[in-house]
Amino acid sequence: MIVKTRLSVFPLPGAILFPGLEIPLHFFEPRYRALVSDALARDRRIAMIQPKSGGDKPELFDVGCIGRISDVEALEDGRYNVVLEGESRFRIIRELDVTTPFRQVEAELIKDPENESLSSVERAGFEQEARRFAAVQGYQVDWDSVERLDDVALINGVSQIAPFDAASKQALLEARDLQERCELMVQLMQFFGLRDDDDDGNVTLQ
Repeated sequence: MIVKTRLSVFPLPGAILFPGLEIPLHFFEPRYRALVSDALARDRRIAMIQPKSGGDKPELFDVGCIGRISDVEALEDGRYNVVLEGESRFRIIRELDVTTPFRQVEAELIKDPENESLSSVERAGFEQEARRFAAVQGYQVDWDSVERLDDVALINGVSQIAPFDAASKQALLEARDLQERCELMVQLMQFFGLRDDDDDGNVTLQ
């Protein structure tokens, strides 16, 4: 069964959100301050999605994630600091003709598989590649805490914060299931890690 919904979208390049995870955001443009005000007056939902290009009204990728405002700080000058908690991925059906300063779409919700997990081999392979990638990039990681994460929190969490380009992050968001996302993450860490090595230490990630 396809569940359709109307969403107010916040296009932000290089940033993705997954169900069950959180992302902190700062809203300062008037149109997006209006979006937050509208969301607070309605259902507290804001749809995160990446634009394909720059400009005032860029084409959007097809898949994003709905976030519910879990925490908000309204600043005196009208700006907002907001924490969004991911609820569900969605796929755009069509953009709506609206009078609001922010864009709205009709979308269908994407139902993610339940109780996903990795095999012990997949998990071990991912952690090994993540350790190598972190060492190449000079990241300090609390590996004891990483090992305590369940598979979904680990793979989606790393996918959300990974310093890859917008297209790579979009591919991670659109992956069909946890196994596909894990495999793609390993490939991306290998690819970007090798690029960084070949460039004599110059960081190539965005």
